[in-house]
Amino acid sequence: MDLVCPVCNGLYEINVTCDICFKNMIDKGPVVNYLDDYSPYLLDDIAAKVDGAPSYKCVHIYQCPNCKHDKRVEIDRIYI
Repeated sequence: MDLVCPVCNGLYEINVTCDICFKNMIDKGPVVNYLDDYSPYLLDDIAAKVDGAPSYKCVHIYQCPNCKHDKRVEIDRIYI
């Protein structure tokens, strides 16, 4: 069994509300995708070690389409 992020794998979506204007925010993907040019291609085992979160969490960036405010949201990985 592997630990995977359910949001990255399209198993479900998370609704996040902007703290500034209270609009729904858009998932911009995991933080590790923004580290360098090749980070989106890293294996999950490696990526889980470089984002600064525990291995059972996946940190996503959510951005408000209205005011452009962004925040990081930790998502629990699940076993599949």
